[in-house]
Amino acid sequence: MQINRVIIQSIQEQLFKGRIILLTGPRRVGKSTLIHHLCHEHGDYLFLDGDDPSVRQLLDTPNFEQIRLLVGGHKLIFIDEAQRIRNIGLTLKMMNDRIKEVQVIVSGSSSLDLGDKLQESLTGRKWEYHLYPISWEEWYLHRGYLTVSQQLENRILYGMYPEVLNNPGSEEKILKELTKSYLYKDILALSGIRKPDMLEKLLTALAFQVGNEVSYNELSQLLGLDKNTISVYIELLEKAFVVYRLKPYNENQRSEIKTHRKIYFYDTGIRNAVISNFIPLALRNDKGALWENFVINERIKWIEYHQQNIHSYFWRARQGGEIDLLEKENGQLRAFEIKWNKQAKFKMPIAFANSYEAPFAGIHPDNFLQFVTGQGMLQEN
Repeated sequence: MQINRVIIQSIQEQLFKGRIILLTGPRRVGKSTLIHHLCHEHGDYLFLDGDDPSVRQLLDTPNFEQIRLLVGGHKLIFIDEAQRIRNIGLTLKMMNDRIKEVQVIVSGSSSLDLGDKLQESLTGRKWEYHLYPISWEEWYLHRGYLTVSQQLENRILYGMYPEVLNNPGSEEKILKELTKSYLYKDILALSGIRKPDMLEKLLTALAFQVGNEVSYNELSQLLGLDKNTISVYIELLEKAFVVYRLKPYNENQRSEIKTHRKIYFYDTGIRNAVISNFIPLALRNDKGALWENFVINERIKWIEYHQQNIHSYFWRARQGGEIDLLEKENGQLRAFEIKWNKQAKFKMPIAFANSYEAPFAGIHPDNFLQFVTGQGMLQEN
């Protein structure tokens, strides 16, 4: 079942405009499928797989004549899993600078090694895009309002990976295979971690803390690792697109939290697979946290795919009061509280109201679609 990806239009608009196109994202979210589809529309193209040792040997330390022979008469080049290729930044720079008629598209499932290599070599030479698991907007456009509304609980439990969506009834098996085979693959291959079991324990601890502020000191005591190691491991998990951090918002007011972070999973199905818990929402004591993670994921996908200048935060005062999601766009704030129970009371914290002017709205299953597809501002509470 082919699901149209919203981001493809933005990529198409930048083809053959003098820059390399870089598409990053977790493994198995459909990067290769999207790029192959894009390339097929333009006819003949050259595909180079970075997971293939022979391709790596060709591209590791090439000279210009080797590159010219390899490219031949192709006008479109797709290099998949580019993070596996040494010196890929210099190779791409050579292609972009000296074979200007060729459009190169590069994908990578990890920014562990790829980011630094390309940042230095391709400054001003690339357009960068990020592909997530299927977005709610894409799923809605593909299946329609009624079907996706009926599937909301399953999507919170099993997430939005394409393979999961396309194989109902096999979700748990697929997610367990994903977590065992792919979750740590790039981290362990590229980072030289000496204690992979500790990485798994850390990820499990983070899974149980979704929706709460994370203290590196507490994690250090829990796992028996020093705080700097915790910080390094979390950064690696971010670069491998397993988790991401949401920063606290403050304007230097002493009463506001400034140092802690909230950490969310890119996909709630992966999060549930990490802790081996797929029981229904009605029986869970973490459904509020799962719903919060799911909503923020989908909002971030929409913001990035539609290239909105919106920055996301959370807010909490030391004396109490919290905003689950705070957005800032062109200097203007918007505050949101996220609750699974639509009958719950949604109320802006007094401490926040006294410090900031911002519209405030509650996010619940009935207005969720409007929020994560950009269909206008929600009714203020």
